Amino acid sequence: MNTKEALKLVGGLSKPSKMPGWAYGIPAAECKTGGKLKLVPGSTCEGCYADKGCYVFPVVQAAQYRRLESIKHKDWVRAMVALINSKKSKWFRWHDSGDVQDAAHLEKIFTVARLTPETRHWLPTREAWTKDHLQNKPDNLVLRFSMPMVDQEAAASWPNTSTVVSGSGRTCPAPDQDNECKDCRACWDPSVRNVAYGKH
Repeated sequence: MNTKEALKLVGGLSKPSKMPGWAYGIPAAECKTGGKLKLVPGSTCEGCYADKGCYVFPVVQAAQYRRLESIKHKDWVRAMVALINSKKSKWFRWHDSGDVQDAAHLEKIFTVARLTPETRHWLPTREAWTKDHLQNKPDNLVLRFSMPMVDQEAAASWPNTSTVVSGSGRTCPAPDQDNECKDCRACWDPSVRNVAYGKH
């Protein structure tokens, strides 16, 4: 599959300005757990960044829904592999908007990561059931469970997590460096057990 065919099938990738590589987003409105957490005061999904700004532009929403629908296509994995390899990027983030939909979706992501071994993948999720699939996770993918509540401690039972803190304790350096990752790769690093983001 060539890049043009892959782009048509998948609906394209995104390029968040703060990150060192490419990303892939689907509609935040289709988050299973996140959709419920948005209604919970003090949750990390309250006031979701993917529900405002450029994310709500009709053209962006249309693209995200095309990507969501394409996941069901039999050649989705091939298309994603072709696109990621075409970018020759060492870093890839899954779901700068949206989250894993189901077990079949997660296993497809794992397969894409296996077939792009030169790329480090980061998959943040609020779907706790994904823990049951960690034994199938390829080594070049870090699956970080995002704690659902602000100021909630990281779950010790997960190998990799992320938290949101309202006071001190932030470890993400982005707010101190133009809201960019710069040379930080903690989110992609499996040896970093927890990444703490500041509440914003």
